[in-house]
Amino acid sequence: MDVFARASPEHKLRLVKAIQANRQIVAMTGDGVNDAPALKKADIGVAMGIKGTEVTKEAAEMILADDNFASISAAVKEGRTVYNNIEKAMLFLLPTNIAKGAVIAIAILFAFTLPITAPQVLWVNMVTSVALGLVISFEPHEADVMTRPPRSIDRPIVTGFGIWRILFVGAALVLYTLVVFFWMKGQGASDQMARTAAVNAITLGQLYYLSTAVTCSIRLCPCVPIWPIPIFGTA
Repeated sequence: MDVFARASPEHKLRLVKAIQANRQIVAMTGDGVNDAPALKKADIGVAMGIKGTEVTKEAAEMILADDNFASISAAVKEGRTVYNNIEKAMLFLLPTNIAKGAVIAIAILFAFTLPITAPQVLWVNMVTSVALGLVISFEPHEADVMTRPPRSIDRPIVTGFGIWRILFVGAALVLYTLVVFFWMKGQGASDQMARTAAVNAITLGQLYYLSTAVTCSIRLCPCVPIWPIPIFGTA
């Protein structure tokens, strides 16, 4: 950590430009009129709500209502948690939705009875996918969320590992659903009974996938699997 003492407003502006040139996100605090250029140039300008001037508040993206720097740390923690939960929700919803679409597409392509119908897909989406997705969306803070290094500005929300995971899990759910459907048909079940089993299979697959959800991070391995994890606490 570098400390710059007695920095003038000009120095603050130069520091912002230098750090941005190093491809890093910069937050700058200030309360005086002379701090406005640095706050405007920074990615996140933070003005003091009590002692800050109106010019500074206009130039800033965030205003500290209590002039307490601990509020910045709390905001960073909350922001990282929200980002992580969005990433988790995408890694959960995308493969499950791909699986449902792929099951119908394969049935049409190979001209066999649809394992699941459109109303059943709508039901699964409205009842199970949304409900299970909400579990991830409201995940609490992870223990090490503030000890992780900042993410690169070029890092997408879904990384290459995430894309591989989406395709792999989607393919596994498709295979699982089709196996259950054709097994039921082989047992002499009607189309309605086999479809019911297929819908239950893909729903249980979603539930299992949620229970083995991951703690997404930006360490060497993008995602660290955790097991066992309670369904209502995947962090």
